[in-house]
Amino acid sequence: MANEDKKDFNAMLHKAADMPKIQIVTDEASVKKYGGEKMYFAPPLTYDTIMKKIPHGKVVTVGMIRDCLARENGADFTDPITAGIFVSIVAWASYQRTEDETPYWRTLKANGELNPKYPGGVEAQREKLEAEGHTIIRKGRTNIKYYVKDYEEAAYAL
Repeated sequence: MANEDKKDFNAMLHKAADMPKIQIVTDEASVKKYGGEKMYFAPPLTYDTIMKKIPHGKVVTVGMIRDCLARENGADFTDPITAGIFVSIVAWASYQRTEDETPYWRTLKANGELNPKYPGGVEAQREKLEAEGHTIIRKGRTNIKYYVKDYEEAAYAL
């Protein structure tokens, strides 16, 4: 996202459009990749609700949230594109509020990777996670990425 300082993420958080909904996917490659044809779309506020449940010292991945939403709503999978966008909206909406904080920093990308699209980038997320007892590791030489070490052990069951 760009121009985060000029956007009202809390307004975006409360836009449900035509969600929640299940859409049938007919593209063979997508059906094969995601393991089914029923794709679930959850509104941004649903992600906020789930992310608020993650306790201090625990983490989840966007994929774990997607799996939970699909399972709870009778779908084969949750749309990965909107999930990534909505998790970022949750983070920025929380950052813009003065109260009712959502601990967005506890939601990681795949394989425990920190999210550079969160407010303050990976450095801010790293500080918050380390303050909760997590160890952050760096991987790569040119395309450097940061991960929560052994994130599976700190994973919160949704």
